[in-house]
Amino acid sequence: MTGTHLLAAATEATARQLSHDLEEPAWLLDERLDGVRLVAELPDESNTLWTTYLDLRPVRFGEVTPHAAVDGGRVPAAAEDVPLPEGAAALISIVDGRVTGRVRSRQAADAGVFVGTFAEALTEPRLATILRSAIEGGRSIAPVDRFGQVSRALASIGVFVHVPDGVELSGPVVVRWSVAEPARAVVSRTVVVLGERARAGLLEELEGSDTDIPAVATAGMEAGIQSQWWGTSEVVLGDGSALDVAGLQDFGPETVGFVSRTATSGRDAALTWALAHVGGAWSKSRIDNHLLGQGSSVHQAEIAFGGASQVFDLSSYTHHVGTDTTGDLLSKGVFQDRARAYIKGLIRIDRSAHGTDSYLGEFGMLLAKKARSVTIPSLEIDQPDVRRASHASSVAPIDESQVFYAMTRGLSQDEARKAITLAFLEPVVARIPLPDVQERLRERLEVKWVEAHGGAVEGAGSERLLTGSSAA
Repeated sequence: MTGTHLLAAATEATARQLSHDLEEPAWLLDERLDGVRLVAELPDESNTLWTTYLDLRPVRFGEVTPHAAVDGGRVPAAAEDVPLPEGAAALISIVDGRVTGRVRSRQAADAGVFVGTFAEALTEPRLATILRSAIEGGRSIAPVDRFGQVSRALASIGVFVHVPDGVELSGPVVVRWSVAEPARAVVSRTVVVLGERARAGLLEELEGSDTDIPAVATAGMEAGIQSQWWGTSEVVLGDGSALDVAGLQDFGPETVGFVSRTATSGRDAALTWALAHVGGAWSKSRIDNHLLGQGSSVHQAEIAFGGASQVFDLSSYTHHVGTDTTGDLLSKGVFQDRARAYIKGLIRIDRSAHGTDSYLGEFGMLLAKKARSVTIPSLEIDQPDVRRASHASSVAPIDESQVFYAMTRGLSQDEARKAITLAFLEPVVARIPLPDVQERLRERLEVKWVEAHGGAVEGAGSERLLTGSSAA
């Protein structure tokens, strides 16, 4: 493929320049160069079952230029003087590739929790060794994921979170990414490593900025100036560890987003994903779960709420390798106006994975005649000795019998349809760890409904949301 399908900057020269600017070791340069090679060699979609369900036409790759590395990839002194969100263990915030805030709670600092950039971690031998062991050889990004390899090759900033053995954090680590400048691309990586028996939460916020151009935002994607965000979440869980990940994507209306999430779980490790996709013009999300250790588990819930001409491409791969592993995977979407979604999932059970229990569910709700959704759940089973291996899917309009029942309880038709729609998405909303972020997501979902159906937004903060500002 050529640069018309991906960033034209995915070249060896660009990768070498970034590595030089960030003063990276030779092994990390080799990582970048291998990423460049794979970007050039891989197809846009490696799964032949799904090749007809990838629509890149709305993405204008040639109109954006990636941000260069700034501040040598380090945290400037001014960024250290920021408040810690209530209930959080740590915060790092990045706007257009520049760290604008970083703070840890006393508990996190005393426990030796690291939250910083790759550049900082590489100056400390112990952290450099942990980071290298987590990502070297491309082990933390799917080798067939062309879009994830863009981040591996061209990331101008990397965030590293390390929770040592036995540490239990009382609140989540917040990683906040903001896209502000039109015609530019933020290319990033996030690596999270939990030691044995460690327990932590992670809240990823992907948001727009007050610098979005209002006239462009209302004119629609075809007339606007796009910006792009490319990122990863690369998770490595030690034996007996547990990580709860919540993600909220609420980019501005002219932003295109690519995110690749990969997790490798050791013996008895437990991982939870709760991910919400609300904003952006076009959004692609890929999740790869590798259950390697005996008794490891993943519980995943992902939602999307689309309106106008938004497009969502959500794919999930869960690979059972160890014995007695568990996967519980649920994807839901609500689509109105002319929104479209492709929801795809694959469970793979290796011959070694005796006693697997795995379920994949994909469900779409259509609120308008021109809205579209496709669900494609798949199973590959090489080991018949399983507790469960099943999938389910459906795409349908809202259930009018539920609407009728709600109306018998005193709601109007519009109130009933709204309540059913928001309740359909609530399982993910309820898993967001910080109450103010959870409430902000509920309000944002209400706004999406009001934009298409009219009415008023209930709850605090509605005026801010209706003006288009979704930043925290």
